[in-house]
Amino acid sequence: MNILVLQHIAVEHPGVWRDFMRAGDVAWDAVELDAGESLPSLDGYDALISMGGPMDVFDEAEHPWLRNEKAIIHEAVRERAMPYLGVCLGHQLLADALDGEVTRMNVPEVGLMEVSLTSAGRSDPLFAGLDERLACLQWHSCEIGTAPTGSEILAVSDLCPVQAIRVGKHAYGLQFHVELTAETVIEWASVPAYEQSLENALGSGALTRLDAEIAANLPEFNATAKRIYENFIALLP
Repeated sequence: MNILVLQHIAVEHPGVWRDFMRAGDVAWDAVELDAGESLPSLDGYDALISMGGPMDVFDEAEHPWLRNEKAIIHEAVRERAMPYLGVCLGHQLLADALDGEVTRMNVPEVGLMEVSLTSAGRSDPLFAGLDERLACLQWHSCEIGTAPTGSEILAVSDLCPVQAIRVGKHAYGLQFHVELTAETVIEWASVPAYEQSLENALGSGALTRLDAEIAANLPEFNATAKRIYENFIALLP
């Protein structure tokens, strides 16, 4: 089993999912698009994963590689019916690569929060074995305003009505993060744009508080991440 992972900044990697891939003898190739690495052919890969990043889907002038990424996501989902999992920016790219629309939020979501599964989400195989309400980390200021054709909305929150989608049978997007490690908050806060959004949303001292909250709840996050990972892997041919 071989997975292609698309990264948009070094600190936003698959997190604890890497441990699960190693334990399950699943191979993956990480392509660092922001560093100028080229996209390979999808031939020989069983799934495509796209992670988060500080840029937005409409920042093609500053990051022209976004066009190629959207093209390969379209190819994977629409042409190959390949299992796809997008997280945060990867979730938004799924919509933008198809016929959905991504818009800026009036109020960003930043911090520890919860999402609620919809009726479709409660019966979806990606969330099998999980509670209706999931604790998660949010760190975004854009959202899917219009979901793509053929999609189901699987999770919602008070500020963002499209927290998770499925397109077709095998393509998923998650606006939220559960793939956290003990280093996640410190790594992400090293990015000036992330640190600023954290301070703007949660006030002075937000970094220390959030890091402590993640540490206290890390076993729950890891358990959720493992279940979602195992459910996604079960979709692979």
